[in-house]
Amino acid sequence: MSDAHPAVRGGGSLVRQAMAAVTGHIRARALRVGDVLPGEAHFAAELGVSRAVMREAFGALAALNRIEVVNGRKPRVAAIDGSVMAAALDHAVSTDQVTVPQVWDVRRTLELRTAVLAAQNRTETEAARLLEIADSMVRDYGEFEVMTRHDIAFHQAIAQASHNELFSQIVASFGPLMQVAVPTAWRTRETQAQRLRILDQHQEIARAIAGSNPDGARAAMEAHFDASIDDLLANF
Repeated sequence: MSDAHPAVRGGGSLVRQAMAAVTGHIRARALRVGDVLPGEAHFAAELGVSRAVMREAFGALAALNRIEVVNGRKPRVAAIDGSVMAAALDHAVSTDQVTVPQVWDVRRTLELRTAVLAAQNRTETEAARLLEIADSMVRDYGEFEVMTRHDIAFHQAIAQASHNELFSQIVASFGPLMQVAVPTAWRTRETQAQRLRILDQHQEIARAIAGSNPDGARAAMEAHFDASIDDLLANF
């Protein structure tokens, strides 16, 4: 009979089981972001596995942003980070498991809600930031790379103003795809009227949120996504 710790008995590799044990340690002790964890040696002794196994487990957990591992410091519980979701989403699209239009359909659903919440919860600073970004898009009209950065920042700022951290992280995870899709969509807008309409929609969204108008924010965001999805579908 194995005398290994119960957390590393059963199926799966030792590394995966060690990862589960560390995650279980965090949950059992109700640790929070920034709290210190025991080191590799502690878990290796407790679980009856080698330091090499724990080193791999810690590395994998760090890659998933479950823990922070910095040389010379004890590991700590990490904060949620949309980059992990972004990597998974990019992989799903690049391997044809999901399509870009499907991603945009999900974005539309989420961002109608974030616009409403932002109109209800935004601070004066956040409202001013949204208006500033919308104005920057007009100022930098025609510079697709710069406008793309503004566009990504605009939608992320709305999610942040919703004051729902999960919405904020999910919207942030769309960033890498937006870097490709937004310039593509802009190039399908062949007339100045089409392009100016999108700029106007960003400003309408910003004004509605700044004016604490949830219904107006939702309607403006819905109109924006309907137009954007039509532009996007022209290329997919």
